[in-house]
Amino acid sequence: MKYVSIIVSFILSSYFMTAQSVDLSILKSINKNEMPCWDKTMKLTSKSIYPAMVIAPSSIFLTGYFQNDKPMMRNGVKTAAAIGLNIALTTGLKVSINRARPFAQYPNDIIKRDEVGKFSFPSGHTSTAFAMATAATLSTKKWYVAVPSYLYACGVGYSRMRLGVHFPSDVLGGMVVGIGSSLLVWQIDKWIQN
Repeated sequence: MKYVSIIVSFILSSYFMTAQSVDLSILKSINKNEMPCWDKTMKLTSKSIYPAMVIAPSSIFLTGYFQNDKPMMRNGVKTAAAIGLNIALTTGLKVSINRARPFAQYPNDIIKRDEVGKFSFPSGHTSTAFAMATAATLSTKKWYVAVPSYLYACGVGYSRMRLGVHFPSDVLGGMVVGIGSSLLVWQIDKWIQN
């Protein structure tokens, strides 16, 4: 039994070291080279999440209000709830996991291009963008809303890596938390309505 646990520990540690190496390698390729104009665009993309967090639920709610569509108004409230849940989950995970930012772990390899807090996993900007994209898709069920919403969310995730503040695994974790938050809120609403 002792030997089995040693072998399992060795295999798991080898896997995680390889995964970290791939994570860093991808980030280095995205983060390298100075491109001032592109980097300003990436900062704007990242910062656009703050007004979007207000605009997304408000616009869904107001669309329902002006069209006298009660389910759409409810979708606006659910979108706000999904964003709130997402922020709570992301913050809790960041503090619990306590992963350092890539520029702090690898100061010679990663260029820091934005001011951020201490913790890296998961990406809060990315999780919020994917929570909004999923909520908008569930609210409208229209491809012409879903496609731009998810493209925007992907752009936010990419911007966080370009700015050197998140690993690719942070962005992937943010995607999962964001999508999951919206799906969970919609499922809870179904249970409440039934």
